[in-house]
Parts: sequence; C-alpha cells; structure tokens
Amino acid sequence: MLHLKSIEAVVSTQSTGMVHGLLRPPGIYLLMIATLASYFLGPSIRYLSSSLSRNMSTVKHLGQEQAQNIDIELFNEYKYSIDQLMELAGLAVAIAVSKSYPEKGALLVVCGPGNNGGDGLVAARHLALFGFTPSVVYPKQPDRHPFNSLLHQVRGMGIPVSSEMPSDLDSYTCIVDAVFGFSFKGSLRAPFDTIIPVLAETKTPVASVDVPSGWDVEHGCTSLDYPALQPDILVSLTAPKLCARQFTGRHHWLGGRFVPPSLAAKYELQLPEYPDAEQVVLL
Repeated sequence: MLHLKSIEAVVSTQSTGMVHGLLRPPGIYLLMIATLASYFLGPSIRYLSSSLSRNMSTVKHLGQEQAQNIDIELFNEYKYSIDQLMELAGLAVAIAVSKSYPEKGALLVVCGPGNNGGDGLVAARHLALFGFTPSVVYPKQPDRHPFNSLLHQVRGMGIPVSSEMPSDLDSYTCIVDAVFGFSFKGSLRAPFDTIIPVLAETKTPVASVDVPSGWDVEHGCTSLDYPALQPDILVSLTAPKLCARQFTGRHHWLGGRFVPPSLAAKYELQLPEYPDAEQVVLL
C-alpha cells in the first residue's frame, strides 16, 4: 500500500532540486497525481507489455499452402463469400491504419489486381469515413465480381482513382500497400516492377496489408533482386505469415476477427484474444 506520507516524501525529494518559487501548490498536486498514476498503472503497463510478447511468441505463422487452405475452408466449409471476407479484412486494415496514424490527413492506397487490392479498396472507403482523405492508385482493374462493385463504391464515396503513381508521395501521411498478398510468387511484372521500388524508397510511412508487397510469403525479403519494401506497420490478416518474422517496423497488427474457433483449432493458430469489440490486436 502506498501511503499519502510516502507520496509527500517523494514530492518533497523531487522538488528540492527545483528553483524556489516555481513549484506552487497546484504543481505539487500534479506531481502527486503523477506519482499515484505511476504506482498504480505500472503493473498494467507491464502486463500489457508481457501480453504483447506472448501474442507474438505463441501465435502461429502460416506458410503459403496453409494460408491458401484456410481460405479454401472459409469459402467451402464455412460458406463465407469473397466480398464478405474482403469487407472484414479491409475494415480491419482501416482500423489499424487509423490507430497508427491518429493525426489523419491524406492517404494513398495502392491496390493490386488480386484479393489484396480488393482489401485496399474496402480500406479506402472506411478510411474516408474515419476522417482521412484517401486517393487510390489502381493500375490493373479486373472487370469481374467483386472488384468492379468495390471500385464503384470507392468512386461513389468521391475518392479519386488513378492508374498512375503520383510524384508527390511526401504529401501523404501514409501509403497503404495493398498490391500483393500471400499468393505472390516469382518476379515483378509491369507496372508493379516500377511501383514496388518506389514504395521501397519513399520516406513516407507505408502500411502493408498481410504481406509487404514483393516479399516471399515464407522467406521474406532476404533474397530479392529488387529493393525490398520495409513498411512502418504490417496488418496481418487471419494469422501472420512466416515472412512477418522479418518485419522490423513500428506496429504489427493482426486483423480479420472472423476465424471460426473450430478452424483455428484445426490449424493450431493460437490466435490472441481481441480486446472487447476490437477488430485488430497488436502482436
């Protein structure tokens, strides 16, 4: 138990080195409050730190085949639709970006031709609703469901869409990398052979969706023949992929709070608990 006299003693000790007259009674009370906060919140902060450490050390990291099999089971056994999963994934990405860049501002969302690009389109729409000002770069736009519908929804929100990368990347708060996901293999092809190096070299923070674009899903960025993208934040979906062990950025989020417990148990995913109604959790 921390007694008031102990707090007063701490305040007295901490105030002796200050210039006389600068620490008035309100300052004393503020210092007492700070001391109490440190005393009572210290265990909570240590618990949070240890929880994050446990999350990262216990959650399973997936290889390419496992990630594909989980998606197949979600579609076939659990009857999720592709646009349903994209909506959930894109919402998680938008929440993680919003938490990581609370100052909001202009965002650039770079979308690829596959499912990661669909996640990016959904994220752009939600980020606009969260108070950001997103623009979308979508060089290859597949004319099939659900991509044409997602693009229509983005345009309906008044979000500008271009097929070319802008030159003023420094003007954005963040760039959302939604180009390639865990299905990517081989070398980069046009136009992404020029886009990925630009994302790798920009000083603007990059938020990668599921896998940093251009990385090998299992081996990461260790043997690439082009500049490796090093994102500021990574938003893993369903479960982190093996390449995420090489991520050295600021925040690693896990999103996609839709995995049925029976499926998580079958693949021994050991997913962390999401707090309250949160759609993302820090690893």
